[in-house]
Amino acid sequence: MSQKDDRELKNSIFAAKNAAENAGMQAVSREEVARQELGIEIPTALVPLPSRGLVYPKENPLHQQEQVEIKGMTANEENILMSRALIKKGTVITELIKACMIDPRIDVNAMVSGDRNALMVAIRITGYGTEYAPTVQCPGCEVRNDIDINLADLEIKNLEIEPMELGKNEFAFTTPVTKKRVTFRFLTGKEEEEIIATSEARKKKGLQNDNVITTRLQYSLLSIDGNYDRGLVNKFSMHMPAKDSLYLRKYIDESEPGIDMRFEFKCKNPDCSYEEVMAVPMGPTFFWPNAGG
Repeated sequence: MSQKDDRELKNSIFAAKNAAENAGMQAVSREEVARQELGIEIPTALVPLPSRGLVYPKENPLHQQEQVEIKGMTANEENILMSRALIKKGTVITELIKACMIDPRIDVNAMVSGDRNALMVAIRITGYGTEYAPTVQCPGCEVRNDIDINLADLEIKNLEIEPMELGKNEFAFTTPVTKKRVTFRFLTGKEEEEIIATSEARKKKGLQNDNVITTRLQYSLLSIDGNYDRGLVNKFSMHMPAKDSLYLRKYIDESEPGIDMRFEFKCKNPDCSYEEVMAVPMGPTFFWPNAGG
């Protein structure tokens, strides 16, 4: 299969859908990951990168790479998921992805969030399969619905806009009101974790977390009309007209590579006709399908 054909399979987490469905049973790697002393062959799989590697510099092993190889989950990775220390730090997913990467040179913290999300879903599939059955409370009638989601059907959203320079996580946008040419980047996993940690710290101190929009913009924005001064960029993110902020955030959101983590919810209550496109719930059952809740 050519790389072009591979990109067109948007409903596949792995190189092909049957690879996702059989990831727990077959090895698809070119590398040897067998535990010789136990006679166990740990399955591996190729996962498409939504960014297509275009945002990573030449020295990064992911530069212009359209897929990355992972090994399947084992009991060791389940230990990571159970680590209270990692849960408290908010780094469980980072450590899980690190443990499943075949190439040790890859810095998981430096990966953009969309690529990490693709790996997270793929790792879950290798461990527990494509079926995911969360319980969702209907916003209309409040009845709890058992939902069946096939994770292999989640569409990959490839990067379609061109970076300002190949191998650089920087993109341009012109604001509609002030006509400023701004540049922005897609956030990495580490930056997302920092934002969450800051938000949680504010909550513990009893402070209102009312600066979510400006905080994310300050992390995302790089320059204003060619000026990269952080003080200027931060001030602009706080004082730009609301329409500029809205359109910029919408453009970043629509352009960001990743996985479309949405599904069509239809209430199963015969007395309720509520329908809505919802985000896939990421509760305990995502990585623990037999867990309650």
